[in-house]
Amino acid sequence: MLSYYQFKQAPFDKAIAPQNLFISGIHEEAVSRMEYTIQGNRFAVLTGDSGSGKSTLIRYLVENMDKNKYPIYYISDSDLTPRNFYWEILNQMGCTIKKFYRGDAKRQMHKEIWQLVTEKNKTPVLVVDESHLLSREMLEEIRFLLNFRMDSYSPLSLILVGQSELRDTLSKQVYEAISQRVQVRYHLSPFERKDTEGYIRKHLENAGRSLELFSDAAIDVIHEYTGGIARKINNVCTAGLLYGMNQKRRVIDDHMINHVIEMELTW
Repeated sequence: MLSYYQFKQAPFDKAIAPQNLFISGIHEEAVSRMEYTIQGNRFAVLTGDSGSGKSTLIRYLVENMDKNKYPIYYISDSDLTPRNFYWEILNQMGCTIKKFYRGDAKRQMHKEIWQLVTEKNKTPVLVVDESHLLSREMLEEIRFLLNFRMDSYSPLSLILVGQSELRDTLSKQVYEAISQRVQVRYHLSPFERKDTEGYIRKHLENAGRSLELFSDAAIDVIHEYTGGIARKINNVCTAGLLYGMNQKRRVIDDHMINHVIEMELTW
């Protein structure tokens, strides 16, 4: 496919440099709110449907923040426990962990964070991805993590990133104490039609192609089928290009997209 369409790289792979990412108006708003969170030592929750680009947005955010001022510690673990949470953060901080008891690790992490703030003038940023999978025990631990100076001050910024279920979880009465502490909330909506087109164009340009490879009608079908979800757009476009190469077609039209959706993607 690369040689047939004269691509420098696969256009719709997820391994794309942060500076080459397509950032829609919706993503710009999300980035702005997350920057506000980081710069003010706040607690934020970022949600979105699966494949909507949450982790991609965090990559972009990390790339564009001043790492000397805001060291970012990222965790993505579907089975995260408090013990493993503290170990992972301390490990990313470069700490030697002599004892690995939960209480000791927690105190050590608090100490390391305090030293970053008071001695190095830095604001640590904790990003917990896949947060919709966190257990009640882990969510409670996060609440305790924010308690500095008897809950009057936070030396760190915390961002929970997860699918839409995270909003439902935090709305439950049992999590009221955590929900009240959330200062910034943002739900990442799917692309609109113009954003889907912009996303496809940007990825083709990144791969070295400025010529139109998808017709307007094809983009209409792609947007309708994917609902503006970035990961689904990647899958449909890749399938369309592979089918186009097989059929010796230089432009992917709506009939070809409908074919790959029916024959390859709907199962």
